[in-house]
Amino acid sequence: MQTDTPDRILRIKTVLERTGLSRSTMYRKMQNGTFPRNVQISTRCAGWRESAIAEWLKNPMFYEADVS
Repeated sequence: MQTDTPDRILRIKTVLERTGLSRSTMYRKMQNGTFPRNVQISTRCAGWRESAIAEWLKNPMFYEADVS
């Protein structure tokens, strides 16, 4: 399915504001597979796909990250 708007990459500050999670809780959830994984933008820079965060926000209690 092709969309007109590209999938934006969100930085950590924006992700934390949108989710209301603390940094440590977010990383713990990533390790448990209950929060979207980040994507490496450059050597020292990472972000999260806006679509993945939106999907998590729809149902955070039952979210499971794709392993692939």
